[in-house]
Amino acid sequence: MERMESQRKAIQNWLLAGKTITPIEALNMFGAFRLSAVIYVLKNDYDMDIVTEMVYEDDGKRYAKYYLKK
Repeated sequence: MERMESQRKAIQNWLLAGKTITPIEALNMFGAFRLSAVIYVLKNDYDMDIVTEMVYEDDGKRYAKYYLKK
């Protein structure tokens, strides 16, 4: 639980700094496997206005990119 809380704080601070984050970045930088769960907590428990943007690559792959609404 403590590790998840530190990941949440790190991701929260990252977004508050005006940066975007994707699941692979969250895994590489913060060790967070389930970024969507962290985003859910930030939206619902911390009232952060986070935008989810779906990114589509030419090869058909897609992933979410998250950032704070300005």
